[in-house]
Amino acid sequence: MNSERLKRLDSMYEAFSIIAEGDYVYICDMQENYSRWSESAVDYFNLPDKYMYDAGTIWEEHIHPDDRKEYKKSIEELFKGNTKSHSMKYRALAGDGSYAVCTCKGVIIKDENGNPEYFAGAIKNHGSMSYTDNITGLRSLYGFFDDLKSALWKKKKHLALMIGITGFSSINDVYGYAFGNNVIRRIADYISGIFSPYGTVYRMDGTKYAVLSKTLSMEKTAELYRQLQENVSHNLFIGEERVALSLNAGAMMVDDFEIVNETIYSCLKYAYYESKNRRLGEIVVFENMLNGENKKAIEKLNVIRNSVVENCRGFFLCYQPIMFANTEKLKGMEALIRWKNEKYGIVPPIQFIPVLEQDVLFPELGKWILKQAMTDGKVFLEKYPDFIMNINISYAQLEKSDFVSDVFSILDETGFPPHNLCLEITERCRLIDIEVLKNMFVKFREAGIKIALDDFGTGFSSLGVLRELPIDTVKIDREFVKNIEKSTSDQHTVKFISSLADAFSAEVCVEGVETAQMRDYLLRYRVSSLQGYYYSKPIPLDEFIIKSF
Repeated sequence: MNSERLKRLDSMYEAFSIIAEGDYVYICDMQENYSRWSESAVDYFNLPDKYMYDAGTIWEEHIHPDDRKEYKKSIEELFKGNTKSHSMKYRALAGDGSYAVCTCKGVIIKDENGNPEYFAGAIKNHGSMSYTDNITGLRSLYGFFDDLKSALWKKKKHLALMIGITGFSSINDVYGYAFGNNVIRRIADYISGIFSPYGTVYRMDGTKYAVLSKTLSMEKTAELYRQLQENVSHNLFIGEERVALSLNAGAMMVDDFEIVNETIYSCLKYAYYESKNRRLGEIVVFENMLNGENKKAIEKLNVIRNSVVENCRGFFLCYQPIMFANTEKLKGMEALIRWKNEKYGIVPPIQFIPVLEQDVLFPELGKWILKQAMTDGKVFLEKYPDFIMNINISYAQLEKSDFVSDVFSILDETGFPPHNLCLEITERCRLIDIEVLKNMFVKFREAGIKIALDDFGTGFSSLGVLRELPIDTVKIDREFVKNIEKSTSDQHTVKFISSLADAFSAEVCVEGVETAQMRDYLLRYRVSSLQGYYYSKPIPLDEFIIKSF
């Protein structure tokens, strides 16, 4: 290769490297079939050299055999001029014999005559993320996972603690991001000063931190956390500015070494959000929430999580009828998720949904539920053309930017009519930006999809959700009707909620109807539909089909 082309290759490589932000850069001179590659890529993937002839063939051999065909097709389409860029995810063989998940993006650069001259791009190695947080200098989320994985492999008992800040967004709004970063650094200093003698401190995602310790007990952890809270609430100054913030914390003892990192992380996040949303920042210990069967419960959660990875194996849906209050004829049904296997039997959702919602896999389970329920619901449409399928939607699904498109894609795929679908949400959705929710629900309503507000009155934001969002049905939680015949408090509550729903042009569905006497009493109010064990417990689809309602 002549020296002038080599100089140009090097200069282009340097230019691309500046903007690559840690990705592996490659530049190929297509006329010479000669490439310059990132030295870190050479080291990680055990490539021959940073300069290579026919690097495409060499790299292709590193790609997992199952991904190679798709990779070759993508490159061929690019070189034929059928696409302007190459972008795909595949597995590549690392120097240690393992496969790393990579995202590769590349473009062809043409000369002044329009002929392909260079092929340039970058490879992001998802298995080699930065282990150091740039703002605090602490080990990062990836370092946390790596250290936790090592502890599990070595069978070392550890205490895991997650700490986060409440009210941080207002700091950025008022003082700006530079000031906010100073706050993040100062909190990191406080946490490190208190917990570093006992273990490793990490900067997690957003405004959360973590601690892993081989020596701390739960009692000592709670004592140190109270000390940290005291420092942050009274002594947090940035320059001359006193900053008022509060903390939340979730903790768990890791002593089951057969579970995966992600299960522990989900349990830890669940305890953390319990602290934030229900305990006013008090430290919440995950094990204490499992009635003494913590090891068995975490083991079960691990198996259930792995079932999601395996195409939702073991999950199935049961259905509970929803009846018209005035005629007691079938109006629709609510889809309710269950899971079973040989070891644990049938597991109700209360034992896994709250924790699984904290997992990055949960939206995949949510899509499976939507598709399965719509597929099952089509069975009833010929006999009941106005039949409504109610499907519960999690906060974890709603906060995904592609949730709306996912719903419409599944409707198209299953052929289920939008006007026969009702999505059930809870007041927790109020944590999402209200304008985002409004836009989402407007799109659903325009398509004929209905929205129900489940468990009305059990949270602090139910009234706000009803006032600000287009809701078709309010579902009164069973807690408010279990003593409806004798309790004046329950009677006033149902009367108030039904009148309130009527004021917002929403129908009312009452859950937890267990007897004919309850049904008769509820008919005194503005109630449009009823649901509960009086009509049927949740049952599998085949039982639902043969049962007459």
